[in-house]
Amino acid sequence: MSQLLEVSKLNKSFGGVHVARDINFTLEAGAMHCLIGPNGAGKSSFFRLLLGEHAPDSGQISFRGDDITGLRSFQRIRRGISVKFQVPGIFKALSVRQNLEVAFQNHLHGASLGETIERVMDFTNLGGEAATAAGILSHGQQQWLEIGMAVGVEPTLLLLDEPTAGMSPDETRKTGEMLHDLNNRGITILAVEHDMAFVEQIADSVTVLHMGSIFAKGSIAEITNNSGVQEIYLGTADE
Repeated sequence: MSQLLEVSKLNKSFGGVHVARDINFTLEAGAMHCLIGPNGAGKSSFFRLLLGEHAPDSGQISFRGDDITGLRSFQRIRRGISVKFQVPGIFKALSVRQNLEVAFQNHLHGASLGETIERVMDFTNLGGEAATAAGILSHGQQQWLEIGMAVGVEPTLLLLDEPTAGMSPDETRKTGEMLHDLNNRGITILAVEHDMAFVEQIADSVTVLHMGSIFAKGSIAEITNNSGVQEIYLGTADE
């Protein structure tokens, strides 16, 4: 696999509080990678730095070999980065089909637009809900709709911020299967997640953030057996 994303010496603070401290991070093309860490570790801030919603105080972000540090969010999206945040950003009054039309209309037109909408509805198992207002879908279906909105234009890198938050165990399992399918189609996935069972289902490697810094990186087994990670995040079993 070739290197898709490279972050070098990334720093960011707000009012003296460091949300990113000298972060060095690489992601290989085709990876399924998860970011974990306690609340306040800087995971969401790191995502917003990657997407361009926050500008770093120092450091560099490279994507597909190009420096994107100074690019705005829409420019990064045009280069192949897509994102789904924890709270679904859907249009609740619009139907499933209309949500997808809004998401894709600046990228696709005519027959290709219609074909992509049909393909995404089939992929997300929402074909039977095409005319349903998004606001009355179940929580899991709303999450799947937004995943569909994020991947319909076939990004190279998909960022997911707690994609299974609020889902039932069955919905969580189905989401994992969906992400494996996307990864098999060539989409690299970087996900922030708290559910360790879900992390084990999807991730081939894991990075642990703590107080804005990278604390550890490795396989699931290496991370879960790391005594430091157990102490700061997973919980020790000394008692």
